[in-house]
Amino acid sequence: MKITLPDGSEKQYDGPVSAREVAAEIGAGLAKAAIGAKVDGVLVDADRPIAEDAKLEIVTAPRQDKKGRSKFRDEQHEKDALYLLRHSTAHVMAEAIQRIWPEAMLAYGPPLDTGFYYDIALATPISASDFEKIEAEMQKIVAEDRPFTRYELATDVGMKKLDAEGNKYKLDNAQRAIEGGAAALSWYVTGEVAGVTPRDGHPWALQDVLQQGVWEDLCQGPHVPATGLIGAFKVTSIAQSHWHGDVTSDKFQRVYGTAFFSAADLDAHMEQLEQARQRDHRVLGQRLGLFTIDEMVGQGLILWKPKGAVVRDELQKFISEHLRRQGYSQVFTPHIGKLDLFKTSGHFPYYQDSQYPPMIHHEHLKHLADEGCTCAQLSASMREGDIEGYLLKPMNCPFHIKIFDSEKRSYRDLPIRLAEFGTVYRWEQSGEIGGMTRVRGFTQDDAHLFVTEDQLDDEVAGCLELVKIVFATLGMDDYRVRVGLRDPDGTKYVGEPSQWDKAEAACKRAAAGLGVPFVAEPGEAAFYGPKIDFVVRDVIGREWQLGTVQVDYQLPQRFDLSYVGADNKSHRPVMIHRAPFGSMERFVGVLIEHFNGAFPTWLSPEQVRVLPISDKFVDYAQQVADELKAAGVRVSMDDGNDRLNAKIKVAQDAKVPYMLVVGGKDQDAGTVSVRHRSEGDLGAMPREAFVTRIGAEIAERSATVAAV
Repeated sequence: MKITLPDGSEKQYDGPVSAREVAAEIGAGLAKAAIGAKVDGVLVDADRPIAEDAKLEIVTAPRQDKKGRSKFRDEQHEKDALYLLRHSTAHVMAEAIQRIWPEAMLAYGPPLDTGFYYDIALATPISASDFEKIEAEMQKIVAEDRPFTRYELATDVGMKKLDAEGNKYKLDNAQRAIEGGAAALSWYVTGEVAGVTPRDGHPWALQDVLQQGVWEDLCQGPHVPATGLIGAFKVTSIAQSHWHGDVTSDKFQRVYGTAFFSAADLDAHMEQLEQARQRDHRVLGQRLGLFTIDEMVGQGLILWKPKGAVVRDELQKFISEHLRRQGYSQVFTPHIGKLDLFKTSGHFPYYQDSQYPPMIHHEHLKHLADEGCTCAQLSASMREGDIEGYLLKPMNCPFHIKIFDSEKRSYRDLPIRLAEFGTVYRWEQSGEIGGMTRVRGFTQDDAHLFVTEDQLDDEVAGCLELVKIVFATLGMDDYRVRVGLRDPDGTKYVGEPSQWDKAEAACKRAAAGLGVPFVAEPGEAAFYGPKIDFVVRDVIGREWQLGTVQVDYQLPQRFDLSYVGADNKSHRPVMIHRAPFGSMERFVGVLIEHFNGAFPTWLSPEQVRVLPISDKFVDYAQQVADELKAAGVRVSMDDGNDRLNAKIKVAQDAKVPYMLVVGGKDQDAGTVSVRHRSEGDLGAMPREAFVTRIGAEIAERSATVAAV
């Protein structure tokens, strides 16, 4: 058996071997640090037997710097190590909860990007006052340093075991695993297990497991080797959830937590959470009058208020200037389309779980009823797409394709660049909706380019240039680039491998030309083509996936698109999908938090507030305001009876960039006393000079991040 290491070296073995055993041959330190492994790209336990030729990468615990912060080799190492840690900590939390409430019935406990949760059926309400008690019990389990040991059972034996235990949720989990192709069911025991040894790579046998005094959970894994490797953790919140996200099904208490390899890591994370809480766009957006969400309108559907509409409109005007410069044509398309359109594109019925239900023709519905069609049969027809009707559009690309296809095209016409601020609709689960960043209806700054293969590299580069301009203008300079490629073993991808090779090569070349590091991630491509994603880090260190560019050979083929080439023959165009902002809703939500509601002057809904110090100077204040309005500045006046300090505080709380205080001296001298929301008092300035100053600041679209 051959094991290939990341450096290309190979090791030969006569029989099954674990990653830890391989690590021990390399060095005792590596074996001690090993907490898991990647076998042919799949994350597994460090002690899991490898029974056939494989590529192996050892996942180690991170090193600590002088401040106790974890140092990872790279982003993937961090992702893998934290996955192992947090999955293991979820088990520890579940065991602790069952120690406190033995009647608790476990459902599901996955790791997340920032922590983990466990869904638990329990009649006794768990509250924040219980978190300390749960953490104390978790600490005992960690201190016991008990190993995580995996064993497997044949599916029939495993189902009998679960049936005897009487946990219907675990039975359902197991049945789904079997339907997904699982040949066996696996458990993880937390504790010493007597007499368990791997037998020539075969699964653990039930009779080998001594269950007395240990804890176990149905789980696919993987986990760290022992509970003692869990460094720092915290139970963070409690929420209500439902089985499979169905609000009509069983209710759970979803207990959230997080875990890190060091206390310093946890402290930094908690500080970031506090910063995020203070910057929460759902709170700031309401307080600043930017948007609202109304239950009568519907969850995940944003109502843009006048001030929020200003921000959105300014962003659209900004990007539109660059679209015109790059030769884009603006188009408009309907919010719904025939199902046949989305069947051809492949979006229906294959992605119907993330779409709104189809709207069926009245005539077709009547015809089905006349034929005695039952509700179940109708539901089956909808699942298969064997119906007539319309669909709220989940994306704009099929409409742009039909615009391209509406005329005969020549190679001289290409590239054709079609742009639209198009609103699309996706069905998100209720528990996944959050403010503006996860919604059910959103507007994309969408564009689709139809190009020849010779034009592909230049046009992708032009799309990436646009994304870079957006980020630079908004002061979002800390970002990384991710190239999503197809998974060689995946089944969701359509099209010829040779076309995928060309598309992926174009994306890699374009990403390499950006001058910033990028990583290639197999399995992250769209079903029709590879993509380039921009992942932005905001001012408090959180990452957001925003702009994206995708190369697509498949949809032009599905819709049989063509153009006449220089040889007077028919050729197939290549399609590029691009959206620098992505979703306007999500982008603005991120900007609210990035700027803490204090938008740069050019984006601020209100750019100047004029503050007369008394009624005697209201006329002069109005004159100042009128001059600013004439110059295109968004300005208001506070002519109320409050004291000046109170007026300044109100303007400061509203995040207005500039406050112009006017009194007797200003009126006599034709000046304004300028105050900036973060820089404070800037002194007196002639009115004309201030108008010129703010006009230049707006025109330059300065992106200062205010520390407020």
